[in-house]
Amino acid sequence: MSNPYDVAVIGLGAMGSAAVSFLAARGVRVIGFEAASPAHGLGSSHGDSRLIRLGYFEDPAYVPLLHRAYENWRSLENRLRERILHVTGVLQIGKPDSKIITGTRASCDLYGLASDTLFADQMRKRFPVFGLDDDEVAILDPNGGWLKPESAIWGYLRMAAADGAALHLGEKVDEIAPDDNGVNIVVGDQKYRANRVIVATGSWISHLIPALQNIANPIRQVVAWYRPANGFVTDPLRMPAFLRDEGTDSSFFGFPEIGPDGVKIGRHAHFMESIDPDAPYCAVNDADRALLDDFAAKRLPGMQGRRVNETTCRYTMLPGENFLLDHLPGENRVIVASPCSGHGFKFTSVIGEILADLATKGGTDFPIEAFTFDRLMKAAQSAD
Repeated sequence: MSNPYDVAVIGLGAMGSAAVSFLAARGVRVIGFEAASPAHGLGSSHGDSRLIRLGYFEDPAYVPLLHRAYENWRSLENRLRERILHVTGVLQIGKPDSKIITGTRASCDLYGLASDTLFADQMRKRFPVFGLDDDEVAILDPNGGWLKPESAIWGYLRMAAADGAALHLGEKVDEIAPDDNGVNIVVGDQKYRANRVIVATGSWISHLIPALQNIANPIRQVVAWYRPANGFVTDPLRMPAFLRDEGTDSSFFGFPEIGPDGVKIGRHAHFMESIDPDAPYCAVNDADRALLDDFAAKRLPGMQGRRVNETTCRYTMLPGENFLLDHLPGENRVIVASPCSGHGFKFTSVIGEILADLATKGGTDFPIEAFTFDRLMKAAQSAD
């Protein structure tokens, strides 16, 4: 007897929602499971905005994926008739020899990407909201901007349902058990069968993929919003989104005033504080606030804002901070998606396509050689 489903997708956050949508659009018999609700507050894809940029400082190898991601974001918008990708430009700020500046230049030079280098005095005239030291520079990526994460996730799920996907929200998968003919999926006292499964459960990834225990590290991330005294300089028409290199492997990110709460800022990986994703919610504390308040006062003096909102989410960090998009070693029926180490949301639209390829073709033409289990395990050994 054939299995009822060709593919099951476990976890309908960013990557899972995109995967189930791409699969359904291809006519695949697909079922998706989400333990909570899409874009819920204990996950990694809420908070109204996520950065997107082409000049990728982390590694130029990501740039081809970004080109496809932009195409796929526009395709999603066209089908939904809703704007998700907002191009405001992204400023990447730091000392000339900093990781963010040198990495951004490397990607721009290798792929001939549009960019504009601004020195401190030029920044003060053009973007007065930012405070730069005299020896700092900024690289403006004119194609950068921000994405609406909640709209993207719900949009992908609406499309998946319209294309025939079975979506089970509020159902937690307790176990997956592959055999020679497919995969058993256990949800409470219910059992489902599929030919293959994609596991995209973010902070909970090691619950179903024990090989990632002590390797995938869920951490607490905090962001806050500041209402500016002068909303003129923080309007998206005048203030790009930004990344700022603060040295010693510390970087901050932020967005213009795109909602009622004002300018949003955060520090990448925050305090690198490991968490148990099943533990009670950990509220924002005074140390979190002090970190972000100090940054806002020092680096955004033209804003003169006050903190009006705050929230937490989770990153799930991997050694080397690359992604993981690969079949489980020794088990080609199980595909492991992400975790994306806090910089993956912008790739959601192309990762969904990649996962659909892996589930239906066994491979993909996209360059994902850096995102294998083998590379991850080597990075983990180096970290030790």
